Amino acid sequence: MGKKSDPAYSRNVVEFVAVANEYCKYAEHASELKGDEMLRIMQRIMPLLYLKASLLPALEPFFEDGNEKFVTEADWCRIHDSFKNRFGTANDFVEVFDDKFNVADGPVPSSLAENMADIYQDMKDFLLLYQTGTKEVMNDAIWECRMNFENLWGQKLVNSLRAIHKFIYSGEEIGKVENDESGSERKRNTSEWFISRRQKEFREDDEK
Repeated sequence: MGKKSDPAYSRNVVEFVAVANEYCKYAEHASELKGDEMLRIMQRIMPLLYLKASLLPALEPFFEDGNEKFVTEADWCRIHDSFKNRFGTANDFVEVFDDKFNVADGPVPSSLAENMADIYQDMKDFLLLYQTGTKEVMNDAIWECRMNFENLWGQKLVNSLRAIHKFIYSGEEIGKVENDESGSERKRNTSEWFISRRQKEFREDDEK
């Protein structure tokens, strides 16, 4: 099968790759930008990322085992902390559309930095797999990315975009927040990262 007929090289996939690459580029250089500038950049990139992800082809995986992961805990924390430091008082928002939401408990506190670091994790892993040029690996990278978009990070993206829109047009200025002791030193069990955990659940469901 030539590249022209290979779904991995279709226009929708190539355009998604381009936007995902832009997202990762800005995420990795967040510390070099001002917070309000980063918010406006994300205001423009995230709708494109959502649109292009929604157009990814529906594929079936070649391999039974999970895809290789490249983003480490240290990488995630670095991206998270860069975003958090830039966003300051714009970082925290209240989310009412969340699987954990319970009317009795009230809205769920959320974080732009955490959502964006989670999205970065999936985008970067996808890009590095796609760039291998191996048909089967590229196929499974697309399959997993679409699956995670539909069930996981797509919702995080639109939740974050709502908060970004609200803050930008509120007329508020980004203020600094004191570092909390649980910030950059927070430890994460990589086996429980939402992407890895959900991928395992989806594969188990497919086997039933």
